[in-house]
Amino acid sequence: MLRLATLASPKPLIFCFLAAVDVRFFAHRRAAKPPPPHPPPTPPRPPQKPVPFTVHGVTWHDPFSWMSNLSDNVAMRHMDVYIEQEEKYTEAVLAAAGADRLQRKLQIEMAPRMASYLCTPPVRWGPWLYYRRMEEGKQYPVLCRRLASLHEEFISYSEPSAGFDYTTGKKIEQKLLDYNQEAERFGGYSHEELSEVSPDHHFLAYTMYDKDKDSFSLSVRDLTMGSLCDKPQAERVANLSWAMNGKALLYTVTDNEKRPYRILGSGKDDVLILEEPDRDAYVNIRNTKDFRFVTVNTFSTTYSKVYLINAADPLSGMTLVWESEPHVHCAIEHHRGYIYLFTNAARGGVPVDSHYLLRRVAEASGSNNWESILLEDPGTTIEDVDFCDTHMVLILKEGKTFRICCIPLPLPVDFKEPVHLAALCPSYLPLPKHVCQISPGPNYDYYSSTMRFIISSPVMPDAVVDYNLSDGKWCMVQQQNMLHERTRTLYGTASAANDINKSSFPQSFGTIHEVDDLDNMWNELSEFYACEYYDVSSNDGDLVPLTVVYSRKHKQEGNPGLLHGHGAYGELLDKRWRSELKSLLDRGWVIAYADVRGGGGGGKKWHHDGRRTKKQNSINDFVSCAEFLVNQGIVKENSLAAWGYSAGGLLVASAINTRPDLFRAAVLKVPFLDVCNTLLYPILPLTPVDYEEFGYPVELQDFLAIKKYSPYDNIQKDALYPSVLVTSSFITRQASSEICVRVLQLLFKTELIHFLSPSICIKTSRIIGSISF
Repeated sequence: MLRLATLASPKPLIFCFLAAVDVRFFAHRRAAKPPPPHPPPTPPRPPQKPVPFTVHGVTWHDPFSWMSNLSDNVAMRHMDVYIEQEEKYTEAVLAAAGADRLQRKLQIEMAPRMASYLCTPPVRWGPWLYYRRMEEGKQYPVLCRRLASLHEEFISYSEPSAGFDYTTGKKIEQKLLDYNQEAERFGGYSHEELSEVSPDHHFLAYTMYDKDKDSFSLSVRDLTMGSLCDKPQAERVANLSWAMNGKALLYTVTDNEKRPYRILGSGKDDVLILEEPDRDAYVNIRNTKDFRFVTVNTFSTTYSKVYLINAADPLSGMTLVWESEPHVHCAIEHHRGYIYLFTNAARGGVPVDSHYLLRRVAEASGSNNWESILLEDPGTTIEDVDFCDTHMVLILKEGKTFRICCIPLPLPVDFKEPVHLAALCPSYLPLPKHVCQISPGPNYDYYSSTMRFIISSPVMPDAVVDYNLSDGKWCMVQQQNMLHERTRTLYGTASAANDINKSSFPQSFGTIHEVDDLDNMWNELSEFYACEYYDVSSNDGDLVPLTVVYSRKHKQEGNPGLLHGHGAYGELLDKRWRSELKSLLDRGWVIAYADVRGGGGGGKKWHHDGRRTKKQNSINDFVSCAEFLVNQGIVKENSLAAWGYSAGGLLVASAINTRPDLFRAAVLKVPFLDVCNTLLYPILPLTPVDYEEFGYPVELQDFLAIKKYSPYDNIQKDALYPSVLVTSSFITRQASSEICVRVLQLLFKTELIHFLSPSICIKTSRIIGSISF
């Protein structure tokens, strides 16, 4: 995403977290007193150079603003030296806490949980199976494909990497892109942002991060010849879309502030299709799934518009099909002469809280000829939608329950008024309990009746499922193997686990009525780990959803706990099962997830009630959830820790400023800490989404709200802070190392970090991203 690069942490969270909290106190409840702690090393102290800032008549002094002056070479050399000192200090503090022994123990403990497969499940598109796999001894994956019709006995979901048919002596696998070779092209680092195969399967267009230019470079590879094409080659590419059945490529480029503003069409020579001069406007493009149209979304602080480009003739112009207020979501698909719109824009000038579906004839003129499809069903929201030639699939949420709903297409032509969902002959995929997220898979093949979904749960490893929309059958394609852990628990030995494999589970089922115990058909762990839901009253009376996971074996009062939150951009809080957290659960820890305002899952209003001038609501919600865990005895007092990532780091840090006595420890991963200065004087360009989320400090009300919650501006001088581990990156828009260390030094400046105080450490990485495959 444009607003923040991904951090590849130098150690898994569990290493850093358990070391920061002195797990010996929690994991081994012994009567004997522990030995007195060794004096920690002295933290580094960079020089203070107070600089005054005045905005809206408010003046404050920043003693560490020199760290943000990227144009000052001397200051940057001092920063490099200081960061190295912080690294050494952090390592020393962790070593004093016994982190080395703990890490070795956890490595041995976690090794059996590592995924045995080193390949993604193949995705079928037309005659080809596409997948990525790792080669032994290599750092990055390889993108491959092979014909689905050749020797199906060699095709395995768990390991489709047998690239040679020993019967005929012919290769059956084609390497399309080796990311290890791309790393050599781009200075030893390989990070792909976009990757699009042409609809005729002859070309691959992709963008790779060029760290020297701090932008993504476009390359096109001829899949028949296996070589790079001379054209097009472009810098600062943000979006890709194929046209003319793979004979032309449309792409957007960004300006110097990383704003996507131009659409270029490339056949032999690049042709300018659109240039947006408004500096507040952004441009995105994408294909409809049938490749009939390219949709162009332009949005600014005052409007949102959607245009269509005929993919068969991309130079024929753009047709406006939708126009609405700013800051809304609009996605368009085409199906047999109709275009469908999935949006949360206001209806008839009346704001709505959730998404809805509209449709119109594709050839109709104007932007107002839309008709509603479904009547609103109280208690049910449409979270996402996907299309193929024969069906439309809706991801629904009913209260706290997710469902996958399949509707046959085409819909009736003579829609006179919207209908209830039941009138469209829906069918449903049976799902296990406690599903917290459903993500559509790639689903490139528009003419296939099988769709792929990733099913997530706090008590179940992510399951990749193929769902046949025509006959209602489904199969488990891939799921992390936890059977070794299950076997040890049930039978007390690991040897029996070697005889158990996923194929022993039934792979396909019919309707839900044919399954006696559905949860047993999944690798579902609720027999060992409980998942409970609470509605916590915040300070203003709003109810905040709180999800609590714990080991049934260790349920008792007085458990240590870890509270996680995010609360920004309307994004769902990640509550998926992660195998590293099993090491906490098995030690009696409670894992809790606070769905605070500002995040997703509660509609547009829930998001808007936790952003800009209402951002304090998110922080109050998180503090209320923490207090609930302690007051209800779910977590023992003085045994609660918290962690947050990116904007979630802002949430946790602000909560600690509000109630430092409530938390024993915290982990902040690439946190957004200096909100006011970052928005006023961004080192790297921000997007309108960032300002809409956190506020425009040039506006007085936003400025006052930001100064009230910004972690950097609200460190208490008369409070003892918990242990904090901060991870940062040199290259992010909101969480650069200089911001993290400035907050760190303000904490030390309070002189509350002394011989017996908890430790506050920082860990920095120069890596800005990693390939997901």
